Amino acid sequence: MEARNVSAGAEKPGRGGLLMPLRRLLRDRRGVGAVEFAIVAPLMIMTYIGAFEISVAVTMSRKVSRASSTVSDLLTRNETINAATLASMADVTKNVVAPFSQNGYTLKITGIAVDTTGKATVAWSYGGGGNAAYAKGATVTNLPKEMDATKTFVVRTEYTVPHKILLMAPGLSSSVTTLPLSRTSYFRQRSGEGITCGDC
Repeated sequence: MEARNVSAGAEKPGRGGLLMPLRRLLRDRRGVGAVEFAIVAPLMIMTYIGAFEISVAVTMSRKVSRASSTVSDLLTRNETINAATLASMADVTKNVVAPFSQNGYTLKITGIAVDTTGKATVAWSYGGGGNAAYAKGATVTNLPKEMDATKTFVVRTEYTVPHKILLMAPGLSSSVTTLPLSRTSYFRQRSGEGITCGDC
């Protein structure tokens, strides 16, 4: 009877000994924070980089808009310009978008004359950054409504800059590496009946 009691008591700890490590593992909470951080950290880093890229792109987009408007604003202050003046506008846009680069930019500046019937034609045009100019005398059909007036002169500036993305991880491969940021601005002449360009 006693031998049986001893063997029965010996079986009990044996069974508990097999399940004890599993129970301890289920109750052990050490390292949970590290595991959770390892799961969340990549998402946090991606969110931070994404927010950084968006803020940089928005800043660059505003600079591109300002550069385009500045060119039109400067040119509409004169009644006569020349090709050298138009070529110098690339330096103006470069200074406005600084400290960002305008590598690969395109700049097209067009003087548009609107006659008494409301017909708009190209009076002169300049293409910078490897961009071809418009043909003189070509009809312009896409003037904004606020510029749709008779017997006036409008300077249109089309400016585009390829903005590089993934600035914090340039080694990552992506199907999209640049984002073209562009702006087209229209300004009416400040004085006189037109803006002439003798050697355009």
